[in-house]
Amino acid sequence: MKQRLFKQIDVFTATPYLGNPLAVVLDGSGLDDAAMQRFAGWTNLSETTFLLPPTDPTADYRVRIFTPGGELPFAGHPTLGSCHSWLQAGGQPRNKDFIIQECKVGLVKIRREPLDTEGQRLAFAAPPLKRSAPSPMLLAQVAAALGLKAPQILAAQLLDNGPLWLGLLLDSPETVLQLNPNHQALDKLEAKVGVAAIYPRQEAPPLIARANREARAFGPATAAAGVAPDLEVRAFAATIGINEDPVTGSLNASLAQWLIDEGYLPERYEASQGVCLGRAGQVQLTRDAAGQVWVGGESVTCIDGQVML
Repeated sequence: MKQRLFKQIDVFTATPYLGNPLAVVLDGSGLDDAAMQRFAGWTNLSETTFLLPPTDPTADYRVRIFTPGGELPFAGHPTLGSCHSWLQAGGQPRNKDFIIQECKVGLVKIRREPLDTEGQRLAFAAPPLKRSAPSPMLLAQVAAALGLKAPQILAAQLLDNGPLWLGLLLDSPETVLQLNPNHQALDKLEAKVGVAAIYPRQEAPPLIARANREARAFGPATAAAGVAPDLEVRAFAATIGINEDPVTGSLNASLAQWLIDEGYLPERYEASQGVCLGRAGQVQLTRDAAGQVWVGGESVTCIDGQVML
């Protein structure tokens, strides 16, 4: 074992402890798969990442992403949190316009976006999406595990951008927020499920008018900022050891590619996630003129030190 630089980052928030935490080991060299998996299980966070030298000469760094249950080829909040950590530790991109991350899904482009306030936001280019219709049997089984009736599901797609999600567009944000899934049943189905619903524009502001549980979760700082999300999202992934993920970049990426393409949402919108876990995740989604979807969010360092590993 040796001392390695370590950070714990809160992603998709500018306020510590309201986003999705990520453990980052800034030097994963010399660690085998078992050691990485063991440490990811010990942190007990939805994801833990290990930064390594790239094998592709065009990449700035390489990342391996582990959940408590296994390794992922790609994930969104680990991408932004790892990049935030790498830059904060003095990483210098080869390209002045983008940071290039290497991971199991391939190369992921990340850009820095200036904010109206002080600081910057990172956004990653969503990997290509494969999507298809789920089987009627799977859809019925998942609906039963979620306690949903058929009329509450407006649309459904299998979404694959590295991780595979069953995406469900539901009839209202209230339906999304009131779900009480049978996680054991979802685990047996080996289904990772992302649910979402669109806010009618006249219903989004003010936040205080929304359900009491939601208003409490956003807290005074977010409410004061006048944040009015367009989409409410939840992610259930018991099959990889996470009953509910606080804020999920890969799911939001694939939802944006699907819902923008089908005309459900505009080419720029904001998603809210984490309300039922007492979080206030904010994800900015944009499709540029070339058709590329960018997934953006702020990150903040909560723990900075060393770990014996």
